[in-house]
Amino acid sequence: MNTLFMPTKIGALEVRNRFVRSATFDAGADNWEVSKWQMELFSNLAEKGAGLIISGIFHVVQDVGIPPWQNLLTEDRFIPNLRRLVDSVHAHGSKLAVQLFNSGRTAYRRLSPLGIEALGPSAIKAGEDPYFEGGCRAMNEDEIWTIVRGFGEATRRAREAGCDSVQIHGAHAYLLAEFLSPQSNRRRDDWGGSLDNRLKLHREIYRAAREFAGPDFPIMIKLGVADGIPDGLELEEGLAAAEQLARLGYDAIEVSQGLRGTDYAQTEFKTAILKREQEAYFRDWTKQVKGRVNVTTIIMGGLRSFDLMEEIVAAGDADFVALCRPLIREPHLIAAWSGGDFRKPTCISCNKCFENVISGGRLRCMIAAEN
Repeated sequence: MNTLFMPTKIGALEVRNRFVRSATFDAGADNWEVSKWQMELFSNLAEKGAGLIISGIFHVVQDVGIPPWQNLLTEDRFIPNLRRLVDSVHAHGSKLAVQLFNSGRTAYRRLSPLGIEALGPSAIKAGEDPYFEGGCRAMNEDEIWTIVRGFGEATRRAREAGCDSVQIHGAHAYLLAEFLSPQSNRRRDDWGGSLDNRLKLHREIYRAAREFAGPDFPIMIKLGVADGIPDGLELEEGLAAAEQLARLGYDAIEVSQGLRGTDYAQTEFKTAILKREQEAYFRDWTKQVKGRVNVTTIIMGGLRSFDLMEEIVAAGDADFVALCRPLIREPHLIAAWSGGDFRKPTCISCNKCFENVISGGRLRCMIAAEN
C-alpha cells in the first residue's frame, strides 16, 4: 500500500490515511449553527477519501456583529447540529476536528462600522501599521482570560459532540498570531516582551482545553512560525515556539504563516501555483519544525503533485499532507489518487473562492461556476 494511504496516528487517534482537508472557511452556517449544507459538504469530503477533515473557523466567544453564516461554539445549543456533522463524517470512515478561533484585531472590519474598537494584544491606531489598515485597543487581563475560558469550553462542547480533535487557530494574522508576533504584540506585562511571554496565551489555551479534553483527545494547533512582513516574527523564534508547544503537549502542529502582508505573495494562500517548483512553499519551514519536535507535523501550502507529497512524507519532512483549494474544486481528488489516477488538480490557485466567501458567498470554486 502507498505510504500516503496507510493508517497513521495523531496521539491516540488513528486516521485512515495521511490526507488532511485543511481548515477551510466555508461561510455556510445557518444562524451560527452547523447547516445541512455543511453536513453535505463534509459528508462528501469524507466519502471521497479525506482521512481527517478540519472544519473552518468556529468562534469561541460571542461577539457583536459576527455574521450568521459563521459558526459559533459558544453555547451548548450548538452541540446537537455539530454532532450531526460528526456523524455525517464518521459514516464514511473519516475523522473530524473542529478549528477553534478568535479573530483578534481583524474584527475591526465588522466592528468599526458599529463604532466599536477591535481587541488586540496592543493598541494600534488606524493608519499606524502599514500592514494593518484598521485600529484596535489593547486587551485587558479580564478580556484575555475570557478568551482562554472560551477555548476551554468550546473544546468541551466539541468533545461532547463526538469530534475527534480540535485545532487551535494560531496563524494567519488572527489573535494567537498577533500575540506571538513582536510586530503586533508590544505589551510590557506577562503577555508580551520575551518569546516565553508572547506564548503565554498559547499555553493557557492549551491548559484550558486539556482540562476538558482529557488525556486521550488530540489538541492540535495551526501555528504561524514566521510572519509574511518585515520586522515581524522571525523563523528562528517560530521554531522555538513550536518546540515549546510540542513539549507542552499539543499533539500536532500544522505549519503555516503568522501575520499577513498587503498582497497574496505575503500570505498563506499564494497564487498561480502552476509549476512543481512553486508547490509546497512551506516545506522548508515544516521540515525544520519536524526536526525539532516529537509530535505529528502537518504540511500545507500549495500542494498539488501526488509524487511530491509522497516524497515529502518519505523524506520525513512531514507526517500528514493538507489540502485546501484543490478540494474546493475537486472534492473527489483523494479517491481518484487512491484508485491510481495520479493526475494533478486543475485548481489554478486564483483565490476567487476566498474572495467569494469574504464577500458573504458560500464556499465554491468560482472558475467552475463561470464555466
